[in-house]
Amino acid sequence: MNEKEALQEFGLEPDSGDRERIRRLLQQEIDNTNAADNDYLKTLCIMLFAIGHVEDTQLIWQAKRKNQDTGSYVDVQLLCGAGFNDTVTYLEQKGGQQAGEQLQYLRQCEPYDFVDFSKEEWISNYKQYYGIETEVIQLGG
Repeated sequence: MNEKEALQEFGLEPDSGDRERIRRLLQQEIDNTNAADNDYLKTLCIMLFAIGHVEDTQLIWQAKRKNQDTGSYVDVQLLCGAGFNDTVTYLEQKGGQQAGEQLQYLRQCEPYDFVDFSKEEWISNYKQYYGIETEVIQLGG
C-alpha cells in the first residue's frame, strides 16, 4: 500500500473502526527498514492523529524516531491528536523510558510548536496539502 491507496481506502479522517488496521500498517512501515516512502508513513500518522486516541501517541513517536528523515518529516503536532494536555497527562501516567523521552520532547516543543494549537486547523492544512476538498456548510437561507 502507498499514500494514495491509504487515502482512498480510509480518507484523511478515518472512522475509529479503521484504527487497528491503520496501526498495523504503521507498525509494518516502522519495522520496514527498506521503506523509503516517508509520505506513506506520515499519512498513516495523520490518520491516527485525526482519530485522536491518546494511546496512539507512542506509535506515532516510534514513527517519528524511526530515522533522521522521519524525525523531521513527522510533525511534532501529530503526537497530540488527543490534545496537548491529555497527551502529556497520559505520558506522565504511562511512565517508562519511551514515555519519558517523548514527554521531555513535547515539553521542549510546547513554547514553539503548540502556541494556539488547533487539531482542526492542522487537519485543514493537511487537507490542503493532499488536495482534499473541505466541506463548506452554509447556514441560513
